[in-house]
Amino acid sequence: MNKQELLTLYDYNYWANARILGAVTGVSPADFAAPRAFSHGGLLGTLVHTLGAEWIWRVRCQEQHFPTALLSEQAFPTFADLRARWQREEAAMRAYVSSLRDEQINGTIFYRGTDGAPFEHSLWQILVHVVNHGTQHRGEAAAILTELGHSPGNIDLIIYMREQKSGG
Repeated sequence: MNKQELLTLYDYNYWANARILGAVTGVSPADFAAPRAFSHGGLLGTLVHTLGAEWIWRVRCQEQHFPTALLSEQAFPTFADLRARWQREEAAMRAYVSSLRDEQINGTIFYRGTDGAPFEHSLWQILVHVVNHGTQHRGEAAAILTELGHSPGNIDLIIYMREQKSGG
């Protein structure tokens, strides 16, 4: 994988995140925090998990820091708190991905899981995993939002690509 392809995936990732976060602004605080039957609960749990995964993978790869836990819902008492943290994480991840050279992207990263177990993967595999993981959980968030009457609209990669091509 090359840097430009990776940058495109991250541009898509944050375009899709923006659609989800934009739709959340119409949801009441009670509906935002309400538990649901999804893998990480409701909107709050799903979004905190998604943000936490982006953060933990970046610090593992960029800083060789190996946190033992993801972010906690309690760290985000309001949607504004979550959105502010996500903006900071997006800026940090974009800066990190932009700093990479193709040989780094295709190199191997050694890291530890939250339980301390050692692993190794190509950096591009990890960074694509982050986008793919976000896609899964954005789909869950989109389903919740749609159920609440606040659909984010189509968040497919091909829609993003069409918008970019048309200047939209």
